[in-house]
Amino acid sequence: METHIEKPDINKKDESFRDRISTVDEKGKRKWMYPKYQSGKFHTYRQIFGYTLLLILFITPFIKYDGEPLFLLDVVHRKFIIFGTVFYPQDFFYFGLLMITFVIFIALFTVVLGRLFCGWACPQTIFMELIYRKIEYLIEGDWKERMALDKQKMNFTKFWKKTLKHILFYAVAFVISNLFLSYLIGIDALKKIATDPLSEHIAGFTTLLAFSLAFYGVFAFLREQVCTNICPYGRMQGVLLGKDTLVIAYDYVRGEPRAKFKKNEDRKAAGKGDCINCHQCVNVCPTGIDIRNGTQLECINCALCIDACNYMMESVGLPKGLIRYATEYQIKENKPFKLTARAKGYIVVLIILLGIMGLLLMKRSPVDGTILRSYGFLTETTKDGKIKNLYTYKLLNKSNHPQKVSIEMIEPNDAKIELIGHLPVIEKEGYIEGSFFVVMDKSLTKGMKTPIEIGVFDENHKLIKKYKTNFLTF
Repeated sequence: METHIEKPDINKKDESFRDRISTVDEKGKRKWMYPKYQSGKFHTYRQIFGYTLLLILFITPFIKYDGEPLFLLDVVHRKFIIFGTVFYPQDFFYFGLLMITFVIFIALFTVVLGRLFCGWACPQTIFMELIYRKIEYLIEGDWKERMALDKQKMNFTKFWKKTLKHILFYAVAFVISNLFLSYLIGIDALKKIATDPLSEHIAGFTTLLAFSLAFYGVFAFLREQVCTNICPYGRMQGVLLGKDTLVIAYDYVRGEPRAKFKKNEDRKAAGKGDCINCHQCVNVCPTGIDIRNGTQLECINCALCIDACNYMMESVGLPKGLIRYATEYQIKENKPFKLTARAKGYIVVLIILLGIMGLLLMKRSPVDGTILRSYGFLTETTKDGKIKNLYTYKLLNKSNHPQKVSIEMIEPNDAKIELIGHLPVIEKEGYIEGSFFVVMDKSLTKGMKTPIEIGVFDENHKLIKKYKTNFLTF
C-alpha cells in the first residue's frame, strides 16, 4: 500500500505507472537512470549536511575514549563499544531495548517527515550522490553526455572514460570497505592488517577485498535499486505515510492544468496552471519518477525536483514552491502542518523508552558475573558447631579500568565469608573465578533453605552488585 496525493478530476490520467517501479520498463527490464545535475538551495544544504556526516564517519574510528574506540561492533569477539562504553553478550537486553527504541524512532520519524532520512542522511544516498555521482559527472559529463556515451560504440574515448571511472569507483569502494571494517575490528587491528606482511593476514585481507567488491557492485551497478527493491525501510513507508506526513509534494491545486509557457501570457485568464510541463523535475530525479503523479514508493525526498522546479519558476517569473515539502492536507485544504495523535503517541512511547534506557545505563554495574552455591557439596559443620556452604564466583570487569573488589555478606550480616585463596584485582575487561565458604551459626538459619544476600564491593566499599542465593542446612 502506498499513499499518494489525490488529484482533481481535471487531471485524470493513466495510473498504470503504479503497477511497476519507475526503474523497470513494461517488459520487466531495468531502465538505467541518467539524473541531470541540478544546483539550488536544497542541493547546497544536502551537500553541507552530507559532507559533515562523511567527515564524522571517517574520523570516528580514530577517536578513543579511555583507551577504547568510541564505536566498535566486534561480532567475532562479542565486544561492542558505544560512546566508549563496553558491552558484552551479558548485556544483550540493552540491545533488545535499543532495537525497540530504534524501531519506534523510525516509525515516528517516517510518520512525521516521510522518507527524509533516505534523501539526506542514508549512507547509500550520501556515498552515491556526493562521491560516486560527482566522479561520473566529472569524467562523463551531465545526463545527455552520459546517455550519448553509453549509446555509442566502443572507441578510445569511451574506453578510457569508462576504465578511469570504474578504477576510481573501485578505489573509493576500497576506502569505504576499510572505513566500515574499522568499525568492526577497530582501527588498530586494521592498521596491523595494512602494515604487516600479507601472509600473516590472509583472512583479513580477503575480507577487505570482499567488502570492496560488495561496495563497488552496489554503487557502480545496483545504485537506486537498493532504495527501491532491497532496502526494507523503503517498503515500510507505504504503511507509515499518511495525509499528515510532510513529504515532497507537487501543488496540483496551483499547478493544474499543465501547459507550456508562453511569454507575456496571462496563464490564469487562459485557464492554465503554473506547471509549464518542462519535465525538469523528472530529469533530475535519481529514481526516475514524476513527482507530479503524487508521492511514490521510489521517492527518497532528495529535494532535487524542488530545486529544479524553483529554478524554472524563477526563470519564467512565476512564484516558487510549486513543488515543496508539504502534507496533502496543506495542499488540498490549505491546513497548517501539525503533529497528529499517532505521532504524539509515538513521541510519548519514545520518551518512556529513552528514559528506561538512560536509567538502566546509569545503574549499569562495572562488574558483572554470577555467585552460585556449589553443586555436589552439601554442608560442613565446624568444630564450634557452625555450618559451612561452598559457593563459586565468576566476575567480569566491563569497565575500562582495573577493579579491586571484595565479596562480603549483606544478609544475614552476622554470617561470614571465607575466601579460598585471595581475590585478585580484575584487570580491564578481565575475568576471574574462584570459590569461598559462607559460615553461619545454626541460629541464623530458617529451616533447610535460608535466603542470603552477598555483595560485591569496590575498593571504596561501594556496593557494585548484589546477588541472592540460598544457604542449605541438612
